[in-house]
Amino acid sequence: MAYVDFLTAVHSRTERDYVARVTEFPKAEAARRAKQWGYDYWDGDRRVGYGGYSYDGRWRPVAEAIAGHYGLAAGQRVLDVGCGKAFLLFDISEAVPGVEVRGLDVSDYALEHAKPEVRDALDPGTAADLPYDDASFDLVISINTLHNLHCYDLDRALREIERVGRGGKYVAVESYRNEAEKANLLYWQLTCESFYTPGEWEWWFDRTSYSGDHSFVYFE
Repeated sequence: MAYVDFLTAVHSRTERDYVARVTEFPKAEAARRAKQWGYDYWDGDRRVGYGGYSYDGRWRPVAEAIAGHYGLAAGQRVLDVGCGKAFLLFDISEAVPGVEVRGLDVSDYALEHAKPEVRDALDPGTAADLPYDDASFDLVISINTLHNLHCYDLDRALREIERVGRGGKYVAVESYRNEAEKANLLYWQLTCESFYTPGEWEWWFDRTSYSGDHSFVYFE
């Protein structure tokens, strides 16, 4: 298991006003709307979600980095757990012609508005109960998803990722290293249920026998 950072460049592109996040709109109502995983979260008001999540190619460098790091090749199978609108999966399919991609997400809205080119490869479902056979994917990724689970489902999800993967695995989750980053995370997040330091996340990886790679997203 190694720390591999594919996301900092994408994450740092967004400017965030943490105080405004909790003063300009009732935070509890924003979280309630966001956790419905529908229009409000993906394409509605920025204060309750992404504020419009459309394809702009920002994930292509991440896709290329992942493909290169794990040596993806035509004929291999890649699963994205919590794929959202599947922009990253589309970019992986473009970066590695002939690779077979699969995605799963809890949001029916996201799947219905996913990249058309990969929409047929997407499944509704939860990370805690993956509808796939043991050791059926050469690479399993999950980016900015697992921290949205309660601890009991997080435990199951990490074990499920381990179960269905036969090769590389990579998860990225939100974390904090100090009280300032913790406050920023709490101010900004709308859907998180699991808030952990890097050491606590590593405890979870050990507990669930997760053998893949990981990285942490910080709100500095």
